[in-house]
Amino acid sequence: MSRSEAPGRAAFRHFRPIDTRWMDNDVYGHVNNVTYYSYFDTAVNGYLVAEGVLDIHAGGTIGLVVETGCRYFAPVAFPDRLEAGIAVAHVGTSSVRYEVGIFRAGESTAAAAGHFIHVYVDRADRRPRPLPADFRAAVERLLRPERP
Repeated sequence: MSRSEAPGRAAFRHFRPIDTRWMDNDVYGHVNNVTYYSYFDTAVNGYLVAEGVLDIHAGGTIGLVVETGCRYFAPVAFPDRLEAGIAVAHVGTSSVRYEVGIFRAGESTAAAAGHFIHVYVDRADRRPRPLPADFRAAVERLLRPERP
């Protein structure tokens, strides 16, 4: 298996700041691998809340993660300041594939890069529902340009 290269900033459409916390470091002195998934959730859901399309407390539509993955390229550690780059690779009827890169503030290549797929469901019955129009518009603004 070959190791892919770390993506650069151009691979992402929007950036959100993330501060590392003391508790993010593990006994090896760097941010623990599972913490990156929290950064992914924080970046994407923070974007959706800021766009006014996700009400985490009372909204009728919620996202359930059905797939996730991450590749690690360089360690980060508290007190690093990070930036999460967000892009959307695919928008389906009720699902979105988000891609996220974790960068040290100002660095040109990602320390880690991953993805997750949310299926959006009705909060009450947990059945998939088509993305509302305003929600779809918000995630489509993050779509990557088509690759040649």
